[in-house]
Amino acid sequence: MIIAVIAAAVVLVAVIASVVVLRVRSSKELGQGSTKAPLSPPPVEATLEHGEPELDGATPSVEVRAPEEIDALPSYRDRMGRSRGLFEKLRAKVGRASFDQEDLDEVEEALIRADVGVATTTRILEAVTAAKKAGSDLDLLELVRNELTSILTLRPDGSTIDRSLDDTAADDRIPVWLFVGVNGVGKTTTIGKVATARAARGDKIVLAAGDTFRAAAGEQLETWGERSGAEVVRGADGADPSAVIYDAIQRAKARGARLVLADTAGRLHNKVNLVEELKKIRRVADREPGDVRETLLVLDATTGQNGVVQAREFLEATGVTGVVLTKLDGSAKGGVIVAIEAELGIPVKLVGLGEGPADLVAFDPEAFIDALLNR
Repeated sequence: MIIAVIAAAVVLVAVIASVVVLRVRSSKELGQGSTKAPLSPPPVEATLEHGEPELDGATPSVEVRAPEEIDALPSYRDRMGRSRGLFEKLRAKVGRASFDQEDLDEVEEALIRADVGVATTTRILEAVTAAKKAGSDLDLLELVRNELTSILTLRPDGSTIDRSLDDTAADDRIPVWLFVGVNGVGKTTTIGKVATARAARGDKIVLAAGDTFRAAAGEQLETWGERSGAEVVRGADGADPSAVIYDAIQRAKARGARLVLADTAGRLHNKVNLVEELKKIRRVADREPGDVRETLLVLDATTGQNGVVQAREFLEATGVTGVVLTKLDGSAKGGVIVAIEAELGIPVKLVGLGEGPADLVAFDPEAFIDALLNR
């Protein structure tokens, strides 16, 4: 027994000595200028395009810069990486005027995979076939490009699609832009980015925190307001969103502001009571001194064809004037843009090509089509 105790004590002493030696060596190495940088927590960055998380005290890193100081606009081709390769099988036929049914089948598959939708894909294929029968000497991808350009450029009556954002109002009323959509598509973030861009132009903006049901929404909007210099009007949690937005309009009138950007709670397009509340918000916001000039539906590009369903319901409920498509740089292929405009006639006015404030840009049909077809 005594021998066992002595042996255990010897082992314990040896272990302690080893630990001490290791610590001393580590201390010496650090003291001699280790090349490894000390560990530090990563910078806090808010997710700008990918949802609307609660901030929990974190603030988006946003810098308001004048337009001439902002870097070059993001490239559709670089950001829409998921769409590349969809038409790769047809690249070998570029420049060839002849194509067969197998080629048309490949175009059909590529368009549907790109979220263009069955109805709009059928329309494009019919136009391509008609052009071929009429004797066109263009190659297949060029014919597809022409029809996509037609859809995204011209209305059925032949007039050009207007993608401008209306910030004018008559009789000294205050122009209002309402932002609507389901939960998690990026409404609050989109408002913050728009406010940042308008502030860089020198406009005085008021933000209305009309999402009174999500605790972090008002805080998130206030953060964007601080960064952009825009005034934010909030109500108590659960307050009547119509009243909050109307208060913001009156504040804007008193302060001589240029524009009111109004957030609304995310609501399911198939919930009747919530849609009715949204109708009320729009009616109240349109009362003097307010003048609702835009009702912008914010859609998540990654939802694919479900975006068309949402757009149809919101169009009927609120008279949507334009679409903001977020997360076009993610896993989305982006073809839902074509479906929305072809089937509903709602112009896409802004698209999100990244997480930074400068990555929310005016929609450029030509650049989008080139990126989609990888031309």
